Amino acid sequence: DQGSGDWLRARAGKVTASRFKDVMAKGVKGGYLKARQDYLWEIVVERITGRASDHFASVAMQWGTDNESAARMAYEARTGAIVEEVGFLPHPTLEGVGGSPDGLVGDDGGWEGKCPFNSAIHLQTILDGMPDEHAGQVQGLMWITGRKWWDFESHDPRLPAPFDTYIQRIPRDETYIAELEREVVKFLAEVDAMVNALKEHAPK
Repeated sequence: DQGSGDWLRARAGKVTASRFKDVMAKGVKGGYLKARQDYLWEIVVERITGRASDHFASVAMQWGTDNESAARMAYEARTGAIVEEVGFLPHPTLEGVGGSPDGLVGDDGGWEGKCPFNSAIHLQTILDGMPDEHAGQVQGLMWITGRKWWDFESHDPRLPAPFDTYIQRIPRDETYIAELEREVVKFLAEVDAMVNALKEHAPK
C-alpha cells in the first residue's frame, strides 16, 4: 500500500514519477534549476543509506492525502469507471525508475487525483485545464505503465456541485515522453557518477 513501509523501501533510491518535474526543471534560458540538483542529492543519499528520505507533510499536503479517497469516489461516480488502487510500479526496462499511480482504469488508462488546499487553484484549473506542473507525473506514469491515456482530476469537497470536481483526459504524448526519457536517463547517469565518486572518496 502507498505510504507503507514496504512502499517506502520499494521506491528508495529510485527516480519516481511524482518528481519527474524536478528532473526536467529548467529556467527560461534552458539551464537546470536548483530543484533538480536538490533532488539528485536526495536520491544519492537514499542510494547510500538504503532508506527513503524523510519529507515534511505540510498542511496542504495532508489535506490532499486526507481527501484522496473522496476524490476517487467522486471520479467513479462521475465517470462510472472503477479505479484499481496499486502500489509502486517499476519501469519495465529502465532500472531505478518507477511510479505510484493513484489508480489504474480499465486496460488503457489511469487516474491522478489532486485536492488543492487553495480553492482558487481548483477553480483556475476548471478554467485553464491541468496545471503544467503535473505533466511530468501524468505523462511519466503513462511511460512507466504503457497506458494510452490518464484522467486528471481536481477535487475540492468544500465547493458545491458541479464545481467540486473537474476531470480532464490527458492523451499519451510520445514527443514529451521521449524527452522525459532522455532527461531521466541523463539524471540517472549523474546519480551513478555521484555515488561512485563518493565511494572512491570514502575514508579507508
